Amino acid sequence: MTDGESREADGERRQLDGESGRPHHESGRPDDEPGRPDGGTTVDPSTGVDDSGAGDGVDRDRSAEIACDDTAADRVDDDQPTQAGDGQSTTAAAGPTATTVRSSTLRSTNHWAGFAAVSFLSAGLGVALSSRPLLLAAVVGVGYLAYANATEAPEPRLAVERRLSTDRPEPGDSVEVTVVVENVGDAVLPDLRVVEQVPEALAVTDGPARAATALRPDARMTFSYTVLARRGAYRFDGLTVLARNASGSRERELDLETAPASVTCMAPIDATAAVPLRGLTSPYTGRVSTDSSGEGVEFASLREYQHGDSLSRIDWNTYARDGTLATMEFREERMATVVVVLDLRQSAYLQAGDDGLHAVDRGIDATRRIFNSLLDTGDRVGLAAFASDTVWLAPGAGATHQARARELLTTHPALSPTPPEGRVYVRWQLRRLQRRLDDDAQVVFVSPMPDDTSALVARSLQVRGHPVTVVSPDPTLRDTPGRTLAAIGRSNRLNDLRGSSVRVVDWDANERLAEALERARRRWSA
Repeated sequence: MTDGESREADGERRQLDGESGRPHHESGRPDDEPGRPDGGTTVDPSTGVDDSGAGDGVDRDRSAEIACDDTAADRVDDDQPTQAGDGQSTTAAAGPTATTVRSSTLRSTNHWAGFAAVSFLSAGLGVALSSRPLLLAAVVGVGYLAYANATEAPEPRLAVERRLSTDRPEPGDSVEVTVVVENVGDAVLPDLRVVEQVPEALAVTDGPARAATALRPDARMTFSYTVLARRGAYRFDGLTVLARNASGSRERELDLETAPASVTCMAPIDATAAVPLRGLTSPYTGRVSTDSSGEGVEFASLREYQHGDSLSRIDWNTYARDGTLATMEFREERMATVVVVLDLRQSAYLQAGDDGLHAVDRGIDATRRIFNSLLDTGDRVGLAAFASDTVWLAPGAGATHQARARELLTTHPALSPTPPEGRVYVRWQLRRLQRRLDDDAQVVFVSPMPDDTSALVARSLQVRGHPVTVVSPDPTLRDTPGRTLAAIGRSNRLNDLRGSSVRVVDWDANERLAEALERARRRWSA
């Protein structure tokens, strides 16, 4: 090609580009035109899917792949980040992630067992009676049975994404959980059933935590449900999957481990009325009145004036009456050291009726309120428990100590809302607790007093010089003879403790903790 011909061709290309309004590139493809792989098919840049119909024959349009969705609001959009709000996760949705098979079980569903029996019975009767219709029916039945057993249950390969409306709810809040399941394998799943492994302590209040559908390769399904938040830390990290063949004769059950999603429900920082304490105190200034005379606010006695006594402590009324100098003594107020001990044995998980909180949940709530109340009044407070795992927070004070206690009461596995599986060795833990207690420490023992072991704990601490106050949530009813007998046994144990100089707060299920403390205080001061 000559130089003139080359310039003429370049002019024609610039004219064509000017008419189309698109810049020219060496690839011969404009910027805003989707890429065309070999064969001239057009690929959607947002999904990478061949939209010309000349692909593998599978429609990969995302809106058609979500088998369980009825509205566009339920569709999965991996490009949209999770909006950050109060208590909400700020992590953008990364899309479904691969799962790990923890266990797999293959079994027969026996759905065709009755049909097989009818078929063989028809065949037998057809031969015995020389009946062609019965033999024909048997042949048809055998054909259906062959279809039912022609395929095995598929082995699903799934990716799962789990979204939470908030990961820091308050107790009583509703948390919406959205689960997206994608078939990342090459096989069609004709009958797929997915069941969410909801933490046992959380109650599902809206929507089933399960879904069933058929999934083609790369297709997704989405389902949502709502749980009621309660104190504690919970992990959503598992799915139970049932995959059946097309006839439903065989199924494979999988226990899948998924990427975990966590919810932490922190109890609020609130306190109850001032907790009445015993006279055992530390040498530091506080709020508990002692029998010692010294600096304080409550008048104790008068003594003869000594050189160097403060003029503010001279009783001028006595001097005006008889001219004698006398010095006023006040009752000293000291700081108390208190350890709140929880009874978390399996026998303590008692509940009054079918609804409401069990005794351990009420006891943990009482512990939180008592702990905060004692901190507010200037005392040193610690935590301990008789549990399947070690629970210990040394006595302390201040905002940092309060935050540690709040975290412990919320997330420690031994303070689970569900009964423990391990055994609690009470005598060994009691000896360890006695070694940890300071000489001037007193104990608030929170227990429903379900058996004689709990009474033994209270008496053992009392006789070793640690004054004990028992706060006992009442979990008993008297609507049946058996429950009435259990209530009488508990009442006898509380009376025996009172006879051993142990203070007892009997906390009924229908009253507030502050009311129970006030009622007990009036009885102790009477």
